[in-house]
Amino acid sequence: MSLTEVHPSSQTSSTTPTEFVWYDLMTSDLPAARAFYSTVLGWEIQDAGMPGNTYLLISASNGNAGGEMVGGMMGMPPSPAAGDHPMWLGHIGVDDVDGTAARVTEAGGSILRPPTDIPGIGRFSVVADPQGAVFLLFHSNSEPPTAQANPAPGHIGWRELHAADYSSAFEFYSQLFGWTAGETHDLGNMGTYQIFESAGIALGGMVTKAAIMPSPFWLYYFTVDAIDAAAEHIRQGGGTVLMGPHQVPGGGWILNGTDPQGAMFALMSSRR
Repeated sequence: MSLTEVHPSSQTSSTTPTEFVWYDLMTSDLPAARAFYSTVLGWEIQDAGMPGNTYLLISASNGNAGGEMVGGMMGMPPSPAAGDHPMWLGHIGVDDVDGTAARVTEAGGSILRPPTDIPGIGRFSVVADPQGAVFLLFHSNSEPPTAQANPAPGHIGWRELHAADYSSAFEFYSQLFGWTAGETHDLGNMGTYQIFESAGIALGGMVTKAAIMPSPFWLYYFTVDAIDAAAEHIRQGGGTVLMGPHQVPGGGWILNGTDPQGAMFALMSSRR
């Protein structure tokens, strides 16, 4: 269940070293996930051709041939570690992966995969914040994709941290990445919703998670053309609509769902 009640227009400029620059799906059934998201989000998904490893590249067409790359998909290992499950993972761009990973541990977080090179691509590390929410640190050898001021269908439009305690989580991320506090919104019995910004631009929100949620996590909102049609595509594709669609202040529409393998995601649209 999403606690988002306020979704201002997601205004993101070109990426900086403290913004999300890439998104990966880790799934237990790569062919099935490919078919599901192609239908729900209209993505073009192609094999990256990486030797010894199947990695699929996701492109949002925006009406253009070839489209713009927004992320990737990969299969889970045959014997996943305890606690691993299908999920979306966001990559935060940094100048120094090793140094930032060290700062994560100094602040009480943990390193789940140490800094590692991707030949010809860049360097990354899988980490978790002190409350257990997982994300990646990433430094690209080339210019990373740029975010859009008004995300077109298929692009990520909002990022939302469901934390054990949003206040201390915000302190961790603000010290690590320089994010600043934007507006706060009182959600009544659901607590406070804290918008976070980079260079004055709203990137997403943080909230203390509902008690029924087993652990803290990042939730990513994909933009769609119309929310009702997307909800029907989710159901027809074997996914589940967990919450919504419902309207948020400002006129937009959102829903939360899971894909057929159980990875949680969210959708947003300006149209019902």
